[in-house]
Amino acid sequence: MDFKIAYGNITINPIEKKVYGSVRYVLDVKETVDTIKIDAQNTTFNAVEMNGKEAKFSNSGKKLLLFDGYKKGKYTLTFTYEAKPKQTMYFNGDFSNATISNQQVWTQGQGKYTSHWFPSFDDVNEKVIFNLNISFDKNYNVISNGVLKDVLPDKDKKIWKYEMLKPMSSYLLSVAIGDFSNKAVGSKSGIPLQLFIQPKDTGKFETTYRYSREIFDYLEKEIGVKYPWKIYKQIPVEDFLYAGMENTSSTIFAQDFVIDNVGFNDRNYVNVNAHELAHQWFGDLVTATSGKHHWLQEGFATYYALLAERQVFGDDYFYHQLYRTSLQLRNAAKSDTIPVMHERASSLSFYQKGAWALHVIREAIGPKAFQKAVKSYLKKYQYQNAETDDFLAEIRKVSHFDTQAFKKTWLQDYHFQTEEANALLKKNKFIQALFETQQLRKKTFAENKETYKTILQSNAFYPVKTEILYQIKYIPFEDKKELLDIALQTNDIKVRQSVAEFTEEIPLEFKSKYETLLNDNSYDTKEISFMNLWKNFPDSRSNYLAKAQNWIGGNDKSLRILFLTFSILSTEDKSEIKTKYYNELIDYTSSKYESSVRQNAIINALTISDKDVAVLKNLVNATTHYKWQFSKFGRENIRELLPQEGYRSLFESLLPILPEADKNQLQKLLSEKP
Repeated sequence: MDFKIAYGNITINPIEKKVYGSVRYVLDVKETVDTIKIDAQNTTFNAVEMNGKEAKFSNSGKKLLLFDGYKKGKYTLTFTYEAKPKQTMYFNGDFSNATISNQQVWTQGQGKYTSHWFPSFDDVNEKVIFNLNISFDKNYNVISNGVLKDVLPDKDKKIWKYEMLKPMSSYLLSVAIGDFSNKAVGSKSGIPLQLFIQPKDTGKFETTYRYSREIFDYLEKEIGVKYPWKIYKQIPVEDFLYAGMENTSSTIFAQDFVIDNVGFNDRNYVNVNAHELAHQWFGDLVTATSGKHHWLQEGFATYYALLAERQVFGDDYFYHQLYRTSLQLRNAAKSDTIPVMHERASSLSFYQKGAWALHVIREAIGPKAFQKAVKSYLKKYQYQNAETDDFLAEIRKVSHFDTQAFKKTWLQDYHFQTEEANALLKKNKFIQALFETQQLRKKTFAENKETYKTILQSNAFYPVKTEILYQIKYIPFEDKKELLDIALQTNDIKVRQSVAEFTEEIPLEFKSKYETLLNDNSYDTKEISFMNLWKNFPDSRSNYLAKAQNWIGGNDKSLRILFLTFSILSTEDKSEIKTKYYNELIDYTSSKYESSVRQNAIINALTISDKDVAVLKNLVNATTHYKWQFSKFGRENIRELLPQEGYRSLFESLLPILPEADKNQLQKLLSEKP
């Protein structure tokens, strides 16, 4: 059977964390079937009708089963439902407290099942045209797939009506709800790019979305197939599980990428931006038939993101990224024996080795032939599913490339083809220079000094210069001070950061020059240099604290937490100021903040006062967080603390005052065998 169109009218209750509503599916039964199945996790159903008549059904708790038996023909299935999603729809913040401003609801379907919140299909091969009408509190903005056709008032709510015209797999169905403003940018081809941001972050809009239009225009041209949907939206949400998710026409990404000018130099959104956009073709338009062919999505998205970054940052950047991933893949192959074409392949294989495999083909047959093959592949399988051989068949049509040999060595063999990769890397002069500079490790410092000096004074791409700083890390300061001065004078953020990182012992004569690193446009450099200066010059600590007083850092507030921690540990501050700072630090451990802030604060608070009940209570709360990385952090830290003196009884004393979910999780940890 083939489900064609879904019309959903849903209401999301963020206080009860429930979804309820009605659904109408239009489907074709192509052959007589005994039972029709729809995936639905932890869902109850009512008013189930087929073609307007009551339908016999059962509910397994995971599936809606319609067992009347159905002959060939067209059908319309309708039902009402109520679901309490345990995953894939996440409720951030306390919606029962009107004074809190960070409430959001968002979905993340890949790797899990959209059927937790919308009865649909866990099989990626069942593609449907989804249309959602979503009812929610009128004070929020609701974003979903497709074009927003209308917003209707409904008492204290609004109904947002979204329409799609083409089919997609269910895991790409999405909702994002929060306090968002947006700005629309026109692409060269006329597709509107709708870029969302929280009002508090409007000052970070330009740096967050920098190069978005350029990336979109480039990918449309490079891929050779017009963007397949009517609109493209991007929405940052708090405590997102991963970097981003390519929901059809509506990418959701992590708040960590909402950055200012300084943060842009440390960790920007450009790569993730390009990666999730590339997925709109590779994954959304054409979807892999199974996990075995997952590289057709992630490898393509990774490679085209790199090509887009090449357009923005240049050839040297592009080759440096390929070089870095080649090192990762070569090292991983020592223990990871699962090849790319396997449903249990690692993310590194699906993403980075998949990208490398595509680079090998593109370099072998040339960009024009590669584009022709990709274009043909996308056109042939658009709005459908495909597998590896389907793509390789298109490569054979435009070239004499040996796809069978390629498939064996790059996709079915876990080894990384280092020699072949290095030969491709050496096409770039910067990589040649990097390899030559690495060979200098075999010579003495005295033999290399003049060469080092020449390279540091050249316009070579920064990794060549940071390689030199790595090589001279343990050389006595007197011998290398001229080189360090030259490195600082480059004014290259990455080169200067390497000076900060590789100079652990700072001589007094170098102090003032090293202190200039505290002014660099990099939160990472500020943190590294602050820590090093604090350790090397105890008498100047009050100066460094004064310098850091107004630092905040990125989304994780790393520099603010650094300042608070060192101010509290410093003996020079007055006790009332210390108390104020300590209370602020403890506040950051609470559920009012994102997990990255909380984790930083918990680590630092435990170093200051390792048995603070408020901190331990918030550590227990971390174990029930929906973000698995943070809940894992909470569990692991409690496991480490329990064997230490006094902690078990302290945690046991918390049990009566904990919320039920936190209490249950702590009891599990307490009952574990040591």
